[in-house]
Amino acid sequence: MVKQETPGSQLLKLKALSDETRLGIINLLSAEPLCACDILDSFKITQPTLSYHMKMLTESGLVSSERDGKWTYYTLDTRELSDLLDYLNLISTNRDDILVKDSGKCGNRRC
Repeated sequence: MVKQETPGSQLLKLKALSDETRLGIINLLSAEPLCACDILDSFKITQPTLSYHMKMLTESGLVSSERDGKWTYYTLDTRELSDLLDYLNLISTNRDDILVKDSGKCGNRRC
C-alpha cells in the first residue's frame, strides 16, 4: 500500500536526485554501502564537493551515514527510494489525487 504523501514531503528527495553527480552516487550505493573515499574515487570532484552532495542526499533521507573511526560509510535507504517511486507512480496514474482541492483557488474547475 502506498503511504499518503504530500508533494512537500518528497521535494527534498526530488531535489537530491536532480543532480548528475548525486544520481551517480545513488547508482553506486544501490550495489553496496560505500565509504566516502570509495565514492570520491568514482567521481572527478573534490572532497568538499562530495561532502556537499552527501549532505544533500542524507538530508533528503535517501542515504544514511555511519561513522566508523575516521571513516564514514553511506548506505542507500531503499525504503525511502521505494516510497518516492510509489508516490511518482501514484501521481502519474491517478490524476484526481493531485488536483487542487482548495475550492477557493479554482472553484469547481479542474485546473
